[in-house]
Amino acid sequence: MVFSIFLFMATLLYSESAPPGAFSITRIHYDGGGDWYADPSSLPNLLAHLKDHTNMAINPLEKRAKIGDDIFSRSSYLYITGHGNIKFSDEEAQILRDHLLSGAFLHADDNYGMDKSFRREMKKVFPEKDWVELPLDHPIFNIFYKLPNGLPKVHEHEKNRPQALGLFNEGILMALYTFESDLGDGWEDPRVHNDPEDVRVSALEMGTNIILYALSR
Repeated sequence: MVFSIFLFMATLLYSESAPPGAFSITRIHYDGGGDWYADPSSLPNLLAHLKDHTNMAINPLEKRAKIGDDIFSRSSYLYITGHGNIKFSDEEAQILRDHLLSGAFLHADDNYGMDKSFRREMKKVFPEKDWVELPLDHPIFNIFYKLPNGLPKVHEHEKNRPQALGLFNEGILMALYTFESDLGDGWEDPRVHNDPEDVRVSALEMGTNIILYALSR
């Protein structure tokens, strides 16, 4: 709890001192019992990579928001992950739907244990839509870094191949689900998972591509 309060206050301070218009990522704080706060070093590391390798103005710490609060409403790039249950109320599902249809972007990163609940809850958000796998020639795999093999495989879950799955509105990608890849683990500090350096680099490159593609839509 103390750590969460400290990080929240630090986020506010960094947000206030960040350049006007600086890019930021907002992590969704959901109910249901899942660890929405998983991989705490992942987003700051991804943002640091963006700062070092692009000319973007960056807010270096993630924001955190519940669906419908003021931070959420002002956020155009949303991120969700975790190992356990995800739960949206009917009101939250409608708010998230409206926000994505209005132009916001959601990146959901599959940590072990979230797949079933995430797919269930997103059916509440978009009951009329199905996930579509992005082909290897999709621009998201080459907009900045070239990733001809698609999503990198960071950690094994159920021995499934990694898939980039999208929900579209009138041809525009509004939600991306990186399934069986575990990019967030690859973004974490090296000592957390001891992943090979080439795996970490591929994860950071994929994360950068996702962000740059989302901003280019």
